[in-house]
Amino acid sequence: MHLAVCAHKVCWRSETSPTGYATDGGFPFQMAALSELFDRTTLLLPVVERPPVKGDSPLTGHRLSVVPLAPPAGKGITRKAAMPLWAAQVRATLVRGIRQADALHVCIPGDVGTVAMLIAQRMGKPLFVRHCGNWNYQRTAAERLWRWYVERYAGGRNVMLTTGGAPHPPSARNPAVRWVFSTSLRADDLAACAAPRQAPSAGEARLIIACRQEVAKGTGVVIEALPRILEQFPGAVLDVVGDGSALGQFRQMAAERGLNGRVVFHGNVDHPTVLRLMQAAHLFCFPTVASEGFPKAVLEALACGLPVVTTRVSVLPQLIGAGCGVVVDEVTPAAVAQATCQILEDADCYHAMADRAREVAARYSLERWRDTIGELLTASWGPLKHDG
Repeated sequence: MHLAVCAHKVCWRSETSPTGYATDGGFPFQMAALSELFDRTTLLLPVVERPPVKGDSPLTGHRLSVVPLAPPAGKGITRKAAMPLWAAQVRATLVRGIRQADALHVCIPGDVGTVAMLIAQRMGKPLFVRHCGNWNYQRTAAERLWRWYVERYAGGRNVMLTTGGAPHPPSARNPAVRWVFSTSLRADDLAACAAPRQAPSAGEARLIIACRQEVAKGTGVVIEALPRILEQFPGAVLDVVGDGSALGQFRQMAAERGLNGRVVFHGNVDHPTVLRLMQAAHLFCFPTVASEGFPKAVLEALACGLPVVTTRVSVLPQLIGAGCGVVVDEVTPAAVAQATCQILEDADCYHAMADRAREVAARYSLERWRDTIGELLTASWGPLKHDG
């Protein structure tokens, strides 16, 4: 079976990649795993001009290839206004790629995947839609439309999964909508991360936040909490990993508070470096108010045995509330500082949370993610692979 995949995830040309393209984040690992289910996989992705950078990973997998799309122009309202022109520009490439495939996988929210999804539906192709945003809260008309679409068309040959988790099914309207978790770590990666942890020595603590550096992700809250944490842990240091539009604002915030040397900005780094930084830390801080699905960075932190301080967003209360950290009710510097110190000052509590974190993370391997999806797709589409 030939699967086409379309998403708004940008990639760039890479001389070291077998397909000629690379990208960042967990996407390349998930696509490699997904390709193992099919005879052939084609990714239709926007390609941008980007010089070699730290932190990218090759797009590769079982008989996996990349078809480049022109990237949509602009940001925000400008991008929305330009989408009809972009759709007309890439329509022939999308139609050809979808027609040549047996089925289409798209990731939403996202304008690129939405255009491809509507084309595939018109062509009568089976759909595998993965909703990767916050399923429970829709803040815009577009988010409400994506949820309506998933609930309206899930079932039959249309497999609709939403990233997250809860004790109850995601949709009371349509039982065909299913939860799915998200990860970028294979079982051997999880095992390699799971070394025993030591509680911080007196006065010392290394904190980390790894995410897209945007205001809603909570890095600013952690920086504002750091002076309070330093009162109890004078040697505390915060590692900030990742790039984003608010990174300059966070650098200025740290400087204004006299935290130079206490906040280390690493920018974009490759995946092994992210894991090494997590293994060197004592605690993962993630006071997000963003629209999260199943944050992979939190799972990676748990795999490294890091207790987590986070918020009541999406699946995070279920993950962290299982004894892996503290879920704060108020997203304030005072609340984050209190939760952080509460974990770090009690060695027995710290070790119990670290052990529990590794146990929870072990349930969420990339192989299990792949096989869970494979079972659902096979039930709807029949055999996915014929080449053995």
